[in-house]
Amino acid sequence: MNWFLAKLVFRIVCGSGTHTAQFEEQVRLIYADDELHAFHKARLLGEGDCLKEGSLIGVQWKFIDVCELHLLAQSTDGAEIFSTIKEEANAEAYIRSIQKMASQLFQRSLHQFTCLNSMSIGS
Repeated sequence: MNWFLAKLVFRIVCGSGTHTAQFEEQVRLIYADDELHAFHKARLLGEGDCLKEGSLIGVQWKFIDVCELHLLAQSTDGAEIFSTIKEEANAEAYIRSIQKMASQLFQRSLHQFTCLNSMSIGS
């Protein structure tokens, strides 16, 4: 098992959402076997947080995706390490860039997982 830092991105929508787009970036600690499992675990945390945060009246957090993972040493599972809120003039472009980073991260994680498993099978 390894510790990873994962960056999760959320969109914040207040009221009808007619304001400048706001995004929160959080850095979380994830404890997982490998990068692929860390990626999926971080996604589950993000999706779960939207359910909890959705109870605030007039404010919604919408989970966009996980866009970064970094291997670390030991600490506390799921702890929030960093958070920032951004306003973006072009919300759709920002969301597309986060989703693209998430897709690349997933592909890299899947490739690492496949290579590690093929090496252990071949040994």
